[in-house]
Amino acid sequence: MPKDRVTPDTWPAVTYEEHPWQPRGAEDNASQRQRRRHQGPYRSAVPAPIATCAVLVSSGVAADAEEATNQIIRLDALIGGSSSNEFAPLAAVLLRTESTASSQIEQVTAGARALALGELGEPTGRNAELVVRNVRAMQSAVALADEITGQSVLDMHQALLGHHQPEIAGRWRTEQVWIGGSGLGPHHAEFVPPHHTRVPEAMRDLVAFVARDDVPALVQAAIAHAQFETIHPFADGNGRVGRALIHAILRHKGLTRRLTVPISAGLLTDIDGYFDALTRYRQGDLLPLITRVSDAAVEAERNGRWLLDDLAAIRAGWQARLSARRDAAVWRVVDIVLRQPVVDTAFVARELAVSTVAAQNAIDQLVSVDVLVPATSRSRNRIWQAGEVLAALDEFAARAGRRTHET
Repeated sequence: MPKDRVTPDTWPAVTYEEHPWQPRGAEDNASQRQRRRHQGPYRSAVPAPIATCAVLVSSGVAADAEEATNQIIRLDALIGGSSSNEFAPLAAVLLRTESTASSQIEQVTAGARALALGELGEPTGRNAELVVRNVRAMQSAVALADEITGQSVLDMHQALLGHHQPEIAGRWRTEQVWIGGSGLGPHHAEFVPPHHTRVPEAMRDLVAFVARDDVPALVQAAIAHAQFETIHPFADGNGRVGRALIHAILRHKGLTRRLTVPISAGLLTDIDGYFDALTRYRQGDLLPLITRVSDAAVEAERNGRWLLDDLAAIRAGWQARLSARRDAAVWRVVDIVLRQPVVDTAFVARELAVSTVAAQNAIDQLVSVDVLVPATSRSRNRIWQAGEVLAALDEFAARAGRRTHET
């Protein structure tokens, strides 16, 4: 049973332990002053076990979390409650926008067009490729949500970095990492996560906390995310996997069934507040973290609903311009283009399980009413894009990126 605690919104703070520092060779080109600043032992965090900690939050914080939870449930019901397939493609759109926003927090940005091209397999640059991998990690998180284990977290990391960094993908880190400061060593870092020898046990404790059924789902997801970021179990990709973990927990607990709420897009409205909340969590204060995640969920619901309204209006406009039979393949292409706004003939043929001739005929119908336009000037292996959808997705990203401290 969870141990009793006395004060709401408090949490066991991390402690610290000292380790000897072994230079890694980066000092070769450093000045003598820089070398002196990175000599001797350093201190790394020791996260408190949380598997049996009682989670007590004040009534106001609990009410905010409950309100955010209800908004998430309503948005999820909107996606799945339609009697038609009108909203069917939009769950994929929200997952992609959440992946993009999560990457943007790590200063990895890609526009809607570059991301869509990347998902089609077109060369678009490293950033778009990284965001595409984050989409795969988010999909993996949702797919693995039936049972959240250490292995499922490793699988999320493999989906994220398996292509670009196979040497570390899907493995707990085996060396010390740190956040901020200098690449020469951890001595003056903003935060030094636990020594790598502590990672496996810390992750077992975190998985045990996630398995509990006595904590409200959104509160549990927020705490698990902060504990994950404190452990920092990977050599790279911790932020993106940690935010994917939020969605795995929400799906695991039944809060979401059909969609991925773009919570990272909500966090983007105040990145400084998000990072400060993680710091306060490590100091033993739960309130800023739960409040920030709750606020992000409310903002995500508002912004996500706005995007859904934009896409529904675009779809209605397309329907008004098309005059095809109800059973024509072009209507299925409409749904494809809503979730994947850059397509080629081969992609449409695979998605519809039809011949390339039938796929091209459907594309031509959409071109004839200006739903699709050529995305490139090449005459072979042509690609088409839906400019209205790309504009709606870019506007969603622009709204998400507007920091509250700038308004």
